[in-house]
Parts: sequence; C-alpha cells; structure tokens
Amino acid sequence: MRAVRVTKAGGPEVLEVADVDVPAPGPGEVLVEVAAAGVNYIDTYQREGIYPMPTPYTPGLEGAGRVTALGEGVSGVAAGDRIAWAETLGSYAEQVAVPWDKAVPVPDAVPDDVAVGSLLQGMTAHFLVNDTFPLSGGETVLVHAAAGGVGLLLTQLAAAKGARVIATTSSAEKAELARGAGAAEVIDYTRVDDLAAAVRELTGGEGVHAAFDSVGATTFDASLATLRKRGMLVLFGAASGPVPPVDPQRLNSAGSVFLTRPKLFDFVDTTAALRAKAAAVYSEVAAGRLDVRIGHRYPLEQARTAHEDLQGRRTTGKVLLLPS
Repeated sequence: MRAVRVTKAGGPEVLEVADVDVPAPGPGEVLVEVAAAGVNYIDTYQREGIYPMPTPYTPGLEGAGRVTALGEGVSGVAAGDRIAWAETLGSYAEQVAVPWDKAVPVPDAVPDDVAVGSLLQGMTAHFLVNDTFPLSGGETVLVHAAAGGVGLLLTQLAAAKGARVIATTSSAEKAELARGAGAAEVIDYTRVDDLAAAVRELTGGEGVHAAFDSVGATTFDASLATLRKRGMLVLFGAASGPVPPVDPQRLNSAGSVFLTRPKLFDFVDTTAALRAKAAAVYSEVAAGRLDVRIGHRYPLEQARTAHEDLQGRRTTGKVLLLPS
C-alpha cells in the first residue's frame, strides 16, 4: 500500500510517498481502509521536530474509513462499519491499524469527509467553549484564525451560546467566512497596527472575557492585552511558533487574568469520554446546527503541498488528504 513517510525532521519537503506493507491489526485493533485523513497543525509540529518523533514514521493522527479486519479481542464492531479516529499515528496512508478504544462510530448521516472535518477540530472547539472556558450568553470572546478549521467551528459554537465573537482573519474572503459562522465583528490583522487596541475599542475599553489563540508566538502578547480583568487566555496552538517562557507577573499586571494551555486528549482521556464528545459533535452536524467546511482536498501524493498551504495560511476550513 501507499503511505506518506518521514525519515527525518524538517520542512514539508521531508514528506514522501512510499510503498509499505499493509499493517496487521494487533490485539484490540481494527484494520481500516482510509477514506480521508485529516491534516492538522500538530502534524507539522511533529514533522518539524517541535514534538520529537522517532523516525521513520507515517504522519497523520486523524481519519475516517471502513473497517476491513478485526484484531484479537475486538468486539462491538464489524467489517464494513464506518469509524473515525483522532489519535492514531499513521493515518496518511491507504490503510491503518486503529486501536478500537481510540475510535468512534460514524453515523450514517455524516459523510466520511465531514466525519474527519468535524472530529479532531470539532471536539477541540467543543471542549474549549464547554470545558476549558464554559461560555455563557452575553460574554465577548476573541477568536484568532477564525476562518481556519477549528476557528470556523469555534465561532459557530460560541455564537450559538449567545457570545459575541470578535474574529481575526487575514483577508476579505476569510472575513466573510467568519461572519457567516456568526462573528459579530471581524478584524483583518494585516491592516491594523495595534490589534489589542482595535479589540479594546470594540469592547468600549473593557476587553474580552476570553481570547482563544491557536496562532501562538505572533499573537500571544496582543491576546493577553485584550483581556478584561480576570479574563482568560486560552492558548491551544502555535501556528506561528511556540510562545517563549512567560513571567507569571504578567498575569497580575494584566488584571489578575488566567492563562491555560489545554489539549483535547486530557479532556477525552477515556473511551467513554471520547465517544461521548464525538457523539455530541456529530449530533450537531447531523442536525444541521454545525456547518463543517471542507476547504481543501489533496491526493496522498500532495501531502507536501497540503502542509505548505496550511502553514502558509492559504487554507480555510478543514484540510484533507484522500488516499484513493
């Protein structure tokens, strides 16, 4: 079968497609024919060595497809069933062995591409506004990269809770997508000299209750400066690079604010919690209350281009690799 391989840490050029053996499902695993694999920023962090990985390896943590074989001890699923996963390395491939306890059933009403587009990013958006900073109506929040995969879903969920969303984007096209997702105001960060001042002006000088920041190094200072007293900076990504060490005194000076660096898998750390969170997201999708934008689809051979476009901020919505 074909799979993307990484033999050394580096830029997108280290992604190469190779012929490899079909994995055999071990105890507790299912073999899946991959219909679509998700491309996420964590894949780029692993590829670059920000998150060190033993090489060689096949990247990709997320995908959806049909079960073709069961490993020893697996029950509750059969060949032909559709499943999705978000924590199985090796998903940039035609087939992958997935631990059954890390997989979730996909409802008939949710197509494969949407199942991928709403899983890792949908669960991320869901836990951010429900568990990390439980939003309530009347609060104002800042959402960076609001036209991205997580950003569009996060904006929708926050707006549905009655929050006022101030979004940041980098183009008129992306601003329109953010407004369509429910953003009350959109700031083109490429056109303002002082992002924090622009946000404070929109809040009458008070600042936002929470800033959801997936960009990291280039936006962290502005995000901190947008918070109102006792507000929270939710740093959940580093698209522009990791944030340097922070002096805790800055939180005091900013108005007794809070800083958290959450990750999804600490909030879905059991099979039951994972499947409950996925079911909640898929329910919103199936009911038409959560619109999942599949912005870009690439064949497996174009994994390098997918990474280049993602990191170059040339993408909107979900980015997928299609093995077949």
